[in-house]
Amino acid sequence: MGEQRGINFGCRLNAFEANVARRSDTLAGLADAIVVNTCAVTAEAERQARQAMRRARRDNPEATIVVTGCSAQIAPERWATMAEVDRVLGNVEKLATSSYAAAAPSLLVGDIATSRIGAPAKLPAGFGGRARAVVEVQNGCNHRCTFCVIPLGRGPSRSVPAGAVVDQVRRAVAAGFNEIVLSGVDITAWGADLPGQPSFGGLVRRLLAAVPELPRLRLSSLDPAEIDEAMLRAIAEEPSLMPHLHLSLQACNDMVLKRMKRRHDRAGALAMIARARALRHDAAFGADLINGFTTESEEMFADTLAFVAEDGLAWPHVFPYSARPDTTAARMPQLPRASVKKRATLLRAAGDVARGRFLAGEAGALREVLVDDRQMARTPQFATVVLDRPDYPGSLVAVRITDHDGDKLYGAVQERQAA
Repeated sequence: MGEQRGINFGCRLNAFEANVARRSDTLAGLADAIVVNTCAVTAEAERQARQAMRRARRDNPEATIVVTGCSAQIAPERWATMAEVDRVLGNVEKLATSSYAAAAPSLLVGDIATSRIGAPAKLPAGFGGRARAVVEVQNGCNHRCTFCVIPLGRGPSRSVPAGAVVDQVRRAVAAGFNEIVLSGVDITAWGADLPGQPSFGGLVRRLLAAVPELPRLRLSSLDPAEIDEAMLRAIAEEPSLMPHLHLSLQACNDMVLKRMKRRHDRAGALAMIARARALRHDAAFGADLINGFTTESEEMFADTLAFVAEDGLAWPHVFPYSARPDTTAARMPQLPRASVKKRATLLRAAGDVARGRFLAGEAGALREVLVDDRQMARTPQFATVVLDRPDYPGSLVAVRITDHDGDKLYGAVQERQAA
């Protein structure tokens, strides 16, 4: 019997769920399957998924190819018609063992808009064997940004109860993980559907109080409009909370933000970053940014470009705008693709400059890093460090930063103190 494989596109949540799907696949006896977890954020992500499926079929003619993820949830029939595909599963169905039984239907995609199922109750054994463990705390989204199809693929926002989150984190720490990443589609919306409507910042503080042995807690993308006082207090007072904030900005021009139907403005985002920096002087920032959004003028784009340069967004995740079916923005006037691509290049270049500036400021710093793969590690601020000697993946080591190349740091591993 062969080994089940997974091909993942998109966010950390997809990667987490892929581990659950692999566990379900094994339990159901489809160990020879190839599970392709699709993303629907851009047309390019869908194109890459189709390409990966064709390559997987060419290289593995006898394998069972299972397609799931957000794109499969939104347009299941389109994927089912591909000659390379044997089974299509929705985002809820992919987490159920029964979906991988030999007798299960080849098309199994329910109405996710009615789903009230959150994350799996238990993490899969081994958590995927990575240096850090991802814990899903929330799924779905109640917002209707004009560019976004994710609510169609993920359904309404639903939260994992705090007790279940604490339990999963305890299990991960007991399994030897030194860093936990809290993940979701809109994690700062956590709690709005739970009794008493607790806040995400409150969850972070409760979690760190309940599991004091957790060395590092990292957060996935945060909506700046939903960062409350409890979250800011956690940034200021919780040393185990990593000083790396990745923000769901999308744009930094007020007119574009309004047309996107976002709930923050440029001034609010700037003020939030300034306050976070004042509370945590070693904080570093990243952001999701969409360039070339419908009707975006050169002047509007210049606002976003200036934001990256002036506010030091060291890790911008740039998405050239891609019109998505069934979204409001797809019906608005589109920009020429050449302009969209050019603006993406300019944004990424501005991010490179901001990152180089941040890395230069790390010279001589002593950082505790998490080893990813022998000689590659991550600082608390999420910078990649090349170590001068290998160490065990998943371990925490002290490193003196010696140099950088504009993209990553170089560091000398310090001798461990005798116990």
